[in-house]
Formats: sequence, structure tokens, C-alpha cells
Amino acid sequence: MTSEALNDLPSAAAAPIDSSTAARNRLVIALLLVSTFVVFLNETIMSVAIPHLMGDLGVTASAAQWLTTAFLLTMAVVIPVTGFLLQRINTRPIYILAMSIFSVGTLVCALSPGLELLVFGRVIQATGTAIMMPLLMTTVMTLVPPEARGKTMGNISIVMSVAPAIGPAIGGFILNNLEWRWIFILVLPIAIAALILGAVRIRNVSTTRYAPLDYLSVVLSALAFGGLVYGISSLGEAAGAEPVLPAWVPIAIGVVAMILFVVRQVALQHRDKALLDLRTFSSRNYTISVVMMAVAMMSLFGTVILLPLYLQNVLGQDTQTIGLMLLPGGLLMGLLGPPVGRLYDRLGPTPLLVPGTIIVAAVLWLLTLVDQNTSIWAILAGHIAISVGLALVFTPLFTASMSSVGMRFYSHASAILGSVQQVAGAAGVALFVAVMTAQTAALTAGGLAGVEALAGGIRSAFLIGAVISLLPIIAAFFVRKPPANPEMAGLGSH
Repeated sequence: MTSEALNDLPSAAAAPIDSSTAARNRLVIALLLVSTFVVFLNETIMSVAIPHLMGDLGVTASAAQWLTTAFLLTMAVVIPVTGFLLQRINTRPIYILAMSIFSVGTLVCALSPGLELLVFGRVIQATGTAIMMPLLMTTVMTLVPPEARGKTMGNISIVMSVAPAIGPAIGGFILNNLEWRWIFILVLPIAIAALILGAVRIRNVSTTRYAPLDYLSVVLSALAFGGLVYGISSLGEAAGAEPVLPAWVPIAIGVVAMILFVVRQVALQHRDKALLDLRTFSSRNYTISVVMMAVAMMSLFGTVILLPLYLQNVLGQDTQTIGLMLLPGGLLMGLLGPPVGRLYDRLGPTPLLVPGTIIVAAVLWLLTLVDQNTSIWAILAGHIAISVGLALVFTPLFTASMSSVGMRFYSHASAILGSVQQVAGAAGVALFVAVMTAQTAALTAGGLAGVEALAGGIRSAFLIGAVISLLPIIAAFFVRKPPANPEMAGLGSH
């Protein structure tokens, strides 16, 4: 199909729909939201389990972090392929595929005897999860008219924030009362129920078309994202066991592969054969939003991985308490999603992004002051505050970025956004743990006690996040509310 023919595809805003079609669309979006909630539950359910598993399985923090990093890295490698899948496969079969893969991965995790198979199960889980978010985003952009997208993206924010918030709470409760495998044993029937319900009730709402799969692009994207994140993760092992490869080797491979990947996509996109069509970046609004999302995800996942380590190993809190402490902030972030979405529809992104980015940066700077004497109530207040800030950031960024591209770029835009989001999250986890590990080792060698040295390492990691968080404050002033029809603004017309 030519680019001209693709531009002629009808948009959701252009074609009036009858009540039965509207009801079908609402049902499809609702089922996708529920299922995405289930798979996202697992993205952070392991965060409070990492200190516990370090003792149970006899592994270091750098090794245990791969339960999170491998999950995020797999999503980053698989998500680029979803742009191709969403064009070739209709809504119902791709939903069944995603939830089936996720369920198999959950079963593997539940049966895992040690860290290696557990990480492998997380990789399978992540493969299914990677398909769900772009599927949800592309479906919403196709079915929801521009004037109502902020509210709908607010509902997506509920999934993105409440599920990760409940994850640590559930994980903490299970670890306090049951073996760690029950984290997956309890999720498995929920995943299977979502699979069956969706298979029965979801209807096909997308329009498929032929899209070629460039295998070289798939290989290059895997080497690029994988090399960069593995290299950064290796930095975290520098103060502990010797990594398999020096960190600069996978980082160099990742950088070279990323350059080759970009060059190949530019060459293929003019024939509509790119794995990821980079013409989405011809929208300045989309580009700025993606950069801001990357920084926000680095801060979020770095904080999510460090706070449980700090609360358990420095302040001496149990896993159930830690999970409960992280719950209010996540729930508040979710509750704020719909009203923030409605405010976006009325006011646009800037009045929300500016205070949101300032709040996030302020909390991260305050976290650079924590030590073994910090009150848990201060940590709770900080987590609630940063959750409010992120609530003001995520919904506007999702809506502004996806609404800045034409309809024919939705699958590519959601895949690029998802890839950047997950790589940034994985890089945030790896970077924060690397700084914490290296600084803790240096302080220990300098004669500080174990807990005091660990607190110093955690402060240094938060300092990195605080410095990085200053960039989105500036960028927030440049994000604009997109026009109703981006093609008319020039994007996608060639």
C-alpha cells in the first residue's frame, strides 16, 4: 500500500459511528485496559522481592536486578516488532497471542527452582507484555476522537500507575506469608481468566494491511537496545563479581548497532518498509515528548528499585510494610489519571507538565539527603509527592506524543514510545544500581559501617536521578497541544 493510500484511511474523528459500534469500541478498550492492568502488575511485583530473593537464592543485588532489567529489556527488544504485528494481525488474534505468551511465562516463573529459570520466565512474560501496551495505545488512538483522548489516556494512566503500585503491596504480603513462587501462582489464574474473557468478548476493530518484516532491522534493534542496557548493567557489577565482558564492549556494540539501525530505517521508510518509521520524529512535539518520557521512566524505575532496598536494608523495614508504603502514592497517581486527562483536554499539556516536572525534581533532590536516621513517614510523603508529579507528567506526554502523528503512524509511534520507555526504565534501574554499588564499595573501603555505606551509595544514586530530572523542566515549556489532524499540519505528507 502506498503512502498516499495510507493517508486516505479514515480517522476515528472523521467517521460518525452508530450506538452499537460505539458500545463495541468501549467494550474492546475496557477489556484491553483490564488485561494490560494484569500484565503490568508483574512489571513491579518483583521490586520488593529483590532483597528477599538475594537471600533466598544467594545472589548479589547486581544479579537480582536482572529480574527487573531482563523484563524491561525484553520489552524494549520485542516492542519494535509490534509495529509490524499490529499492521499484519487483527485485534482479537494478537490479543490472544499476547495473553497466551504472558500466561506461559507466569507458569515458568512459578515452577522456577533458581534465578536462571526465573529470569527466563520473566523474559517470556515480558514478550507478552510488550505486545499489550502498543495494542492498547494504537486501538485507543484509532477509536477515540481527538477531543476525548486526554480522558481516555487518563484511564490508561490508571493501568500504568495502580498496577505497579498494587504489585509491590501484593508482593510484600505474599513474601511475608508465603514462598516467593506464590507471586506467580496467584497471578496465573487471573491471567488465564483475562485470556479466556478477551478471547470470547473482544472483537476485531483494526484494519490490517500488508507490512514487510525486515529481519536485519530486528537483529540490529536487538543488538542496539540489548547492548546498551547490558553494558550499563555491567557497570553495576564492577564493584562486585567481574562481569563476563568489560562494560565498554556491549555499550560499543549497542551504539554501533543503533547507528546502523537508524540508517536502515531511514532507507526503508521511504518505501514504507521500515520496522520503525522514524518520520514520527518529524513532529517536534512527538520528539520532545519522547525525550521527556525517557527521563521520567529512568527516574521512576530507578526510584522503584532503590526505595525497597533502602527501606529494607537501611531502615530495617519488612517487605509487607514496604509494599504498603509504596501503595498510597501509586493509587493516588492512578486516581489522578482521569482528572488530569480532562484537564489536558481543556488546558493542554504545559500547565500540567511544568508543575509535574518541578515536583519530581524537588523530591529526587530531597532523596539525596536520606540516611539511616530518616523517618519512614518522610519517605512515604516523598513517594506520594513524586507520584503526584508523575501523574501530571505521564498522561499529557502520552496524549500529546501520540496525537502529534498521523493515523498511519500510530503503530510506529506507539512502538517507538514503548521501546524508548522500556529501555529508559531498564537503563534507569541499571544506572541507579551501578552508582549505588560502586559508591557503597568505595565508602566501605574507606572505613564506613555497612548500613552507613549503603545509605551513602543510595544518596549518590538519587543524586544522579536528581540531576537528570532537571532536563524535563525546561522541555515542559515546549510541548504543545497537537492539532486535531496532524496530517494537515504536514506530518506524513510526502
